[in-house]
Amino acid sequence: MMTRCVAKATLRATWCLATALLFAAHAAAADFGSKGGPEPANIDAIAGVLRQDPYDLELLISFGTSKGGSAGHLALAIRDRVPGEEIVHSANFYADRAPGHQTDFYTDDLMVRIPKMEYLFGTTSSLGDKASFGLDFGEVYKRSVIGVRVYGVPTREKEALAAYFGRINDDYHARARNTEYHDREVKYDYLRLNCAKTIGMAFKLGAGYRGLEVESARLFSGRRVVAAANANVPTEMAMKLLKEWNARGYGLGVVLYRKYEGSTYVDPHEEEKVAFKDLPNRFPSVLSRDFRKEQGHYEDFDNLFAMYVLFNMGKYGVRVNDRTKLLEIGKGKRPMAYPEAARLATESARSDSRDFLKGVPFQPRGTVIGAPTDDTPLAVSGDEAGKRTAP
Repeated sequence: MMTRCVAKATLRATWCLATALLFAAHAAAADFGSKGGPEPANIDAIAGVLRQDPYDLELLISFGTSKGGSAGHLALAIRDRVPGEEIVHSANFYADRAPGHQTDFYTDDLMVRIPKMEYLFGTTSSLGDKASFGLDFGEVYKRSVIGVRVYGVPTREKEALAAYFGRINDDYHARARNTEYHDREVKYDYLRLNCAKTIGMAFKLGAGYRGLEVESARLFSGRRVVAAANANVPTEMAMKLLKEWNARGYGLGVVLYRKYEGSTYVDPHEEEKVAFKDLPNRFPSVLSRDFRKEQGHYEDFDNLFAMYVLFNMGKYGVRVNDRTKLLEIGKGKRPMAYPEAARLATESARSDSRDFLKGVPFQPRGTVIGAPTDDTPLAVSGDEAGKRTAP
């Protein structure tokens, strides 16, 4: 009996060692910017520099990666509920009860909780092997992300938001139906209970933003065309929240986390095998006459306003240096406060949308977020965090 136990223990230890060596070999073989591959060596240094500003929340608006009609993704980072950490709360695209998703993807929660630096720059996930690279973690290897920072938010409001996300998870686990925020089973639905709606409802019902407009597809909800017309869209929800925060006297600022353009990773679950570097990196469109247009061809007032106001409020740009594989922070212009940024964005978007309709060449008055002038690189390494060096 003793010999058999020792043999089993030895076999188990050998199997564990083999698994660890296989994982290590896979990680070593993976390219930079790929799942399981190396990460920028100065993530902690960059996080320290960015955290010098005393913001409380960061709304994370992810660019779209499909051609035409690409709405992107919306998530919310809440700071310092865990000391020294920012936790991203993000609706789980795969928590929709689809059998294939249950097998191949992380579906334990509807609202996943992810450390912000992992969400942006990680190549392995604290959620486990089933987490989706480029969505649950490692976003910048797949698309750009805009961070709207919010200053002066009371602690009770942050606690209420986190509690409401927890309540949504409880309802998901219990398969609850007909809640105050959703009129059918609580699970992810691209049109009816998506990333923008979960974020919006947390602010409206959890944090008490009673005037915040969150769309509902209750009427004729069986017809997907009606549901689509009433869907909550990340960019539109972001613009609504900007107004709400400004009305409450909260400070606002914007960080652009640029896409790393060199990722050769191909998602094995996607039917179309396209490397991340070759996917569109498209500002997430509002529902408008622009929605089916390709990247770089927005002409609608609402899209132009959103891109212009976020550029006007921009304070930092963060990117991966393709040569050094380190993160760099850029600071290339004076950020505007929201009222000034919105006023100028309105004037520019109104003028530019009219000129686009004329169909003749012209020089746009506004600048879109993500434009080359958006940030001047400022190298920051682990040894010299915060010091300016040559671009």
